[in-house]
Amino acid sequence: MHEVLNGSKPAIGGWCVIPGSFTAEIMARAGFDWVCIDVQHGLIGYQEVLGMLQAVAVAGVPSIVRVPWNDPAWIMKALDAGAAGVIVPMVNSPAEAAAAVGACRYPPEGYRSWGPTRASLGVADFSPELANRSVICAVMVETLPALERLGEILSVPGVDAVFIGPSDFALSMGFGPRSDEPEHRRRLEAVPAVCRDHGVVAGIACGSTELLARWRQAGYTMLAAPSDLVTLRRSTAEMLEAVRR
Repeated sequence: MHEVLNGSKPAIGGWCVIPGSFTAEIMARAGFDWVCIDVQHGLIGYQEVLGMLQAVAVAGVPSIVRVPWNDPAWIMKALDAGAAGVIVPMVNSPAEAAAAVGACRYPPEGYRSWGPTRASLGVADFSPELANRSVICAVMVETLPALERLGEILSVPGVDAVFIGPSDFALSMGFGPRSDEPEHRRRLEAVPAVCRDHGVVAGIACGSTELLARWRQAGYTMLAAPSDLVTLRRSTAEMLEAVRR
């Protein structure tokens, strides 16, 4: 996953909110650079996470799990199930970032408990040191207070990526979740430069192809495409509209 996110080209990810291994495999085989299994807002439970991770692995694509919250139990279970990393929502301070990092790494770098049930399968030399080097910890910055402390959050050792949630950030500014207010856009356009200064990957959720292009142009390199649900809903609506004209 580190190689994908730190490559010479932006890494575009597929986003799964529909539970089920088959839809996850379809997303993985579509050509995305990585796939996220969204447990925060997706309709996905832990048992389904396991099957979806297995389905994505069949396609040879790295997978990452967005956990429901900054909860060590969920973070560790996602990693033990074989996720290449986690996206941790609503990280608003360096202390909260450090807690997320700690749950991702074994001692002495963190406090992850030993039990890599699926993570170690097929990895003959699996070790705490190897896991600590390979796991991705992406923290979500999605409020004004968090953005104002962005440099401090990115300075926390072990934060590999910051992932922006534009909708929650808009809500924190007093706008609607799909806002395109100039101030909202200006603040988010400034994030990639701060990330580059700290050697951290800049990621963002993109609700449309237009936003994918916009945020790629702004310098984001970890770009999440519209989810499986959004893609299905839009393509079906467009098909029906074309048929009924």
